[in-house]
Amino acid sequence: MSLQKIKQNELFINQVEFNPKVSLFIYNGKSYLNNQSEVSGAFTNNIGNVPVGSINLYEENVDRNVISTGLIYPFISKNSSLASFKTISTTSFNSDFSYGDIITGSYPLSASITRDYYSSGESRDKVTALQNTLNYYNKLSQFYLYSSSFGDKSTIPLNLISIPSIFYGNNIEKGTIKLDFYISGTLIGTLEDKKRNGELIQTSPSGSNGSGSVAGVILYTEGFIILTGSWELETGVTRNYLNDITNQVTSSWLTFGTGLGNESFTDGMIPSSSFSMQFKGSNKVPIMTMFLHAKRGELNNSTNPTFISYGSNIVPLTSSNSYYESNTLQPSNVVSSSYDTEPYLEKTTFISSIKLYDENKNVIGIAKLAKPVRKTQDRDLTFKLKLDL
Repeated sequence: MSLQKIKQNELFINQVEFNPKVSLFIYNGKSYLNNQSEVSGAFTNNIGNVPVGSINLYEENVDRNVISTGLIYPFISKNSSLASFKTISTTSFNSDFSYGDIITGSYPLSASITRDYYSSGESRDKVTALQNTLNYYNKLSQFYLYSSSFGDKSTIPLNLISIPSIFYGNNIEKGTIKLDFYISGTLIGTLEDKKRNGELIQTSPSGSNGSGSVAGVILYTEGFIILTGSWELETGVTRNYLNDITNQVTSSWLTFGTGLGNESFTDGMIPSSSFSMQFKGSNKVPIMTMFLHAKRGELNNSTNPTFISYGSNIVPLTSSNSYYESNTLQPSNVVSSSYDTEPYLEKTTFISSIKLYDENKNVIGIAKLAKPVRKTQDRDLTFKLKLDL
């Protein structure tokens, strides 16, 4: 083992951007993320233990036998550090728990894309909370304005779709959003941000009602889609989008995504309608790159007992003021030869792992090589390590 300090010019920190593609298909009150349906496991009918279309945070309790082993869960003991979960208020922490009590949480934690429909004049706290944000983006398009000649978002019928950040990362990539509306498998409307300014413009079918019109806006950083387009996408046909058989309405962008997420939905409520949503995320990950060197003439001794040839006496030599190994011990000769004669001895080691230490010589990371690398005395090696921060 040899300790080496990483020099300033051997360590780099940069940022890599990933653009994961997200596809969501909604039909009959269920959503399917990236075309993934329920997957049966050895112990559960759905190995993710979360509804289809949702993301399992930390991927905990996957295909776990609930009956025999139970679900794993986070826990913490109340002590003088006063550490607790964010969901436990200070008042509850002080009054409801005694020192030594175990405070528990639950897994799995999941997130899903949800929809909120607001009829004309209906109270809408979620939309009101976005008022300043919407007005801030009016420099990109007048359609963002909370109240303008295009309508007052506090009173007009409105369709709000909320996308948790776990689906996209830092922000949704501009120009990648696409919403498709189907009736009996036939496309009756598509929304896209062709201008990359957040305006959701109906682009197909060509020449259809509302073609070229702005049906809403998208907040790329915050993860919200606000749809206000109320024109008919199919003429003369009403459907039970409101889960009220006595109050059926025509298909429009106000009804896009019916049954998504948190909505009350009756099986078979709108058997002909289905919806598709596609976009790309933008997730920036800082990465530390380190270059570690095994220089010529170094790292050619090993503390592994097999480094010494078989039969050598490895008993240390001691005296009143010293403790050392004999310098006549012969290392194992691992040099191969094409002939029957034994080749010349060459001190050889095999590097199988690299440990990272902090300034106090505490191990903070171990990088293991998939295949040990042969190191001879006349060989220079450089290892490139990458660490996601």
